[in-house]
Amino acid sequence: MHSRRLSIPVLPSMTLSHELLEVTPSGLAYICLGGFVVAFSSISLLIKEKLYINEVLLGTIFGVVVGPFCANIFDPRSWGDRTDEITLEVMRFILATGLFAIGVELPGSYMKKHAKGLLVLVVPTMAIGWVVVAAFIHLLFPNLVSYSHRPYHLCHHRGKYALKHVPHNLRLLISAESAANDGLAYPFLSISIYLTVEASRRVAIGKWFLVGWLYQVILGIVLGAIMGLAFSYLMKMSHRRGYIDRESFIAQYLALALFTIGVASTIGSDDLLAAFACGNAISWDQNFNEVTEDAVFSSVIDLVLNCGCFVYIGGWMPFDAFNTPELGITPWRLVVLFIIILALRRIPSVLLLYRWVPEIKTWQEALFTGHFGPMGVGAVFVSTLARTRLPHPSNPPANQQELLAATLQPLVAFVVLGSIIVHGLSIPFFSLSGTMRSRTRSLLVTLTSTDPSEWLVGLRRGPVVVFGSKDMPNDAPALRQNNAERGEAGPAVRIVTPETSSPKEMNVDVDIDPGVDAEMRETTVDEEPGRRPVVEVAMDGVRGDVEEAQ
Repeated sequence: MHSRRLSIPVLPSMTLSHELLEVTPSGLAYICLGGFVVAFSSISLLIKEKLYINEVLLGTIFGVVVGPFCANIFDPRSWGDRTDEITLEVMRFILATGLFAIGVELPGSYMKKHAKGLLVLVVPTMAIGWVVVAAFIHLLFPNLVSYSHRPYHLCHHRGKYALKHVPHNLRLLISAESAANDGLAYPFLSISIYLTVEASRRVAIGKWFLVGWLYQVILGIVLGAIMGLAFSYLMKMSHRRGYIDRESFIAQYLALALFTIGVASTIGSDDLLAAFACGNAISWDQNFNEVTEDAVFSSVIDLVLNCGCFVYIGGWMPFDAFNTPELGITPWRLVVLFIIILALRRIPSVLLLYRWVPEIKTWQEALFTGHFGPMGVGAVFVSTLARTRLPHPSNPPANQQELLAATLQPLVAFVVLGSIIVHGLSIPFFSLSGTMRSRTRSLLVTLTSTDPSEWLVGLRRGPVVVFGSKDMPNDAPALRQNNAERGEAGPAVRIVTPETSSPKEMNVDVDIDPGVDAEMRETTVDEEPGRRPVVEVAMDGVRGDVEEAQ
């Protein structure tokens, strides 16, 4: 029996499909970045508000999984000689938009009112941490010039857990401090680079003062502030005359951040500090905040950029470089370095200095502030920027500059990875252990307003009062019924504010943030037996009188 070979003709359509199918690194990158945002957004409420795990940790894990050391789908380091340039600009964009948003969201003139606390917290903490880290790097990696390493961070304190458990004054302080930390990366980077590449220390220190401080930091702050004030005036005029619609006004969140870093980086100034100063200046009189108050654009941008950025960082991680004995890098040294940085970089200095920081009331708050200084986008940005200022390393490195260029990113990358894991799991740990509590009061609030939302809008620019239900005030009838079934009438409060008109009663569970300057006094009316007590709540920021409910 003879076997016959079947020949299948190749149809023109099959050839055409092969020609159209094109798997490229950019296409795979879009699939990975966009796919994670879609998947995470589908279950974000469950992940963030039930498990208290944010997109930073999950995005990094996903990036590692699809990266070159697992699935090998997404590999930023395979993009040729421009990998560092692409990484630098991605991190710059993420940092600048984040710092601009922090500047906008801080209360008006916050930096002026809290300058003393921020100055005490930022400068000595950064300097002490820089010295401590440099000393231990010198011990663990003796071949390196240790003053060339200092990680920086960008830290946002948001989310349901932070709103509920972290005092408001502490959230604002940490946000402002983290922005200042990332903006002040340039002087610490420049002194390291100048001491490495300049033959004379005198020349290096002179350039550091003139370029690192005067030209980059001071000019960056002044430039950002002038741009912010100018655009604030311009947009107010345009809005008042009807030249700009609300959508265009909201788009300034992104457009102004891009424009500011473009101008600052073009003239060689500190673009990160310029973006932060611009955001703070543009919202100094709170007009920008009032127009964009109910907009969710910045939150959407923040979510998308965070997801994409940390997927990128996960794929960027140089796991193969974590064990290169010829450069003096071994896993045990990296682990010891990370533990030292985690324990000694911020915590001791914050505990030592918090008595001179009015916003930090207790040593527990100081410990929290010192611990939550995660290293992420800022550290990757600074290490990549340093590599662009150093010569490309040969194999083996020919001199100290090449050795520094070869070892800089593996050290920073390992610390960033460890920080993402430890700080990303800290909130779930605290929520499970129940070590942090908030003060909750169940109040019968007599609101003098025809529309409860008007009262909430007015209060938003005063003290921070977080309601127990995110759907408030629509849940008021159900809460009133629940309180009635439990037989809890609660104390009575009437709050009169400029926005109020006619009285409207609501039963709500009010979570008074510990950071609010609030004084609560319970008084009993003896003349009327059986009448429930009246709680007078005097809160800083609310103009008006607190009256006894009728």
